Amino acid sequence: MNIIFMGPPGAGKGTQAERIVEEFHTPHISTGDAFRAAMSQGTPLGIKAKEYVDQGLLVPDDVTIGIVRERLQKDDCQEGFLLDGFPRTISQAEALDSMLKDMGRQIDNVMNLIVDRDLLLARLTGRRICKSCGATYHLIFNAPKVAGVCDKCSGELYQRSDDTEEKVGTRLDEYLNKTAPLLDYYRNKGLLRQVDGEQEIDQVTSAISTILRGQA
Repeated sequence: MNIIFMGPPGAGKGTQAERIVEEFHTPHISTGDAFRAAMSQGTPLGIKAKEYVDQGLLVPDDVTIGIVRERLQKDDCQEGFLLDGFPRTISQAEALDSMLKDMGRQIDNVMNLIVDRDLLLARLTGRRICKSCGATYHLIFNAPKVAGVCDKCSGELYQRSDDTEEKVGTRLDEYLNKTAPLLDYYRNKGLLRQVDGEQEIDQVTSAISTILRGQA
């Protein structure tokens, strides 16, 4: 089973991906992880990617697509995979279709988590991180016992600079503008499955699992 997870920042893709990977024994592939692996292994594409990352530049499509191709060709992906964070554009989606066709494979489902913008803002701007141990909290959903203090090590909690309302709003707008055409791309192929991401975590997992098992 070859799956793509889509959804805006804060929609819960990471949490749901972990659960689905465990249930279906499918490797979870994010572009970030694939980049880090390629760079640490010193592959030709990994070296190219590192040149851009070190300069704070976006890794170009041809390098990104090449790294994804290498990852999908590994043995653990032969029975299926879950892609998270790729593709992000129509051109990347077309490249993915092309590389999978070369492998005699195709995408089976595209799961899109839907969450209201205001809720996304609340989720993302409420995050707090411990300066000492890196533990993550949320002012609404997972608040520390003592405000501003880490439960685990008593370290100071802080808000990341990119978690402010202004910057989060910009990220959400950018995501929605860039991915709207991508949603249409997969909808036209009959692959898009919309999932209410505002439900309880277990309910979202159950909805996704039901679809993937062909019971929806």
